[in-house]
Amino acid sequence: MRSIFTLVMCGFLLMPSSPLLAGEADVIDVKVVKVDADVYRFSVTVRHTDEGWDHYADRWDILDMDGNNLGSRVLMHPHEDEQPFTRSKTLSLPMQVKKVRIRAHDKVHGVGGAEVVVIIPQ
Repeated sequence: MRSIFTLVMCGFLLMPSSPLLAGEADVIDVKVVKVDADVYRFSVTVRHTDEGWDHYADRWDILDMDGNNLGSRVLMHPHEDEQPFTRSKTLSLPMQVKKVRIRAHDKVHGVGGAEVVVIIPQ
């Protein structure tokens, strides 16, 4: 009986639709370019094993070092055939912000994957 249970559980874990396989969304690269006095363009590369409309990376956030959300880029659809993928957002930052943290979010796990900290160019 125990071996049947083990086989069933292994089969469940290997199913392509299992949210366990997709994991959390990871930020793997960030480029920041100053475009005006306090305006910056963030190009963020995210990796996530998107599995259709029910489980995909649906947002990334720019946070100050205290955890305050300075801006988000909403991702409107899965990127199953484009991994990793890069999307940009232009954002005005308060002048006192010298460093930010970028995190990604997915529809099943929320936040929790790899994050990147970047220094804001002057």
